[in-house]
Amino acid sequence: MKIVMAIIKPFKLDDVRNALTAVGVHGMTVTEVKGYGRQKGHMEIYRGAEYSVQFLPKLKIEVAIPGDLIARVVEAISESARTGEIGDGKIFVVPLEQAFRIRTGERDADAI
Repeated sequence: MKIVMAIIKPFKLDDVRNALTAVGVHGMTVTEVKGYGRQKGHMEIYRGAEYSVQFLPKLKIEVAIPGDLIARVVEAISESARTGEIGDGKIFVVPLEQAFRIRTGERDADAI
């Protein structure tokens, strides 16, 4: 089992959700986050004053999946979140040791 975490642009959420549903992922957690990468923020003008935005708004998506879906999930996220512009985001794959469903007591693959 793995947890796939993806940092994406907010307007790509529906595309990513649809792509993940198509490959068999039926649950996800979405968190609003702020950060920066190579783009290092940008300048904006508000009411005539210019100011620097250091942290850009992003979404963090987390999905717990069986190990055999990793390639399909990563590809689905990559294709659906890509704009070709800087700041498209990152995908991280992390091992998941155990999972439990609180309501039924199911464990591991049955719980996800």
